[in-house]
Amino acid sequence: MILTHHLRRGDLPRYSPPRELRGCSTVHYTAPVVNTPARVAGRVNELCQLLTGLLTEATSSPRLIPPTQSHDVTQLIIVDEADRLSVPSLEQLRDIYDGQGIGLVLIGMPGIEKRLARYGQFYSRVGFVHRFRPLGGNELRGIIGQRWEALGCCLDEATDAEAIAAITRITAGNFRLIERLFSQIARVLEINRLHTITKEVVESARENLVIGTA
Repeated sequence: MILTHHLRRGDLPRYSPPRELRGCSTVHYTAPVVNTPARVAGRVNELCQLLTGLLTEATSSPRLIPPTQSHDVTQLIIVDEADRLSVPSLEQLRDIYDGQGIGLVLIGMPGIEKRLARYGQFYSRVGFVHRFRPLGGNELRGIIGQRWEALGCCLDEATDAEAIAAITRITAGNFRLIERLFSQIARVLEINRLHTITKEVVESARENLVIGTA
């Protein structure tokens, strides 16, 4: 489980943390288009504090213990849209990595490693570079199954074969596109008060996406 950047401090009193959160040690942060070192550090630290507070709430006290009273449990920070980060903002992340001993994963478009290679101090911390390729086989079916169940639908590969085939054809195994497509599928289901994902639902969701070509 990963704590994502959409959750904010004001959500805590209304949010009942799931018990599964007890094993969470990762936060997900999407870099904004306009970023500064202070803004990056502030939001990342807020996410780490939220994770600590929610974990405390989910595992022990019936009342939320302020994060400042608990030891930070964050072990990994995943930064999406890392291409957007300015050099000072990247240096701020390096400082967090060096000073707090928290693992750091940067996700960006192909070629981001070439940009980072120009900054010796930062690039010297890079352990490895991995290029994500289209999902296929069991990986693709597993991701589709997870997203399917997250929408409260029961997946049957026999009766839902057409819908699965449509998702596979539209996304071509692209993980980001799968996420975007399922967001639209959820919207189509909600608007039409449906409880089953069909080929028609998938095609309708596809019409709301802007899909470019590489």
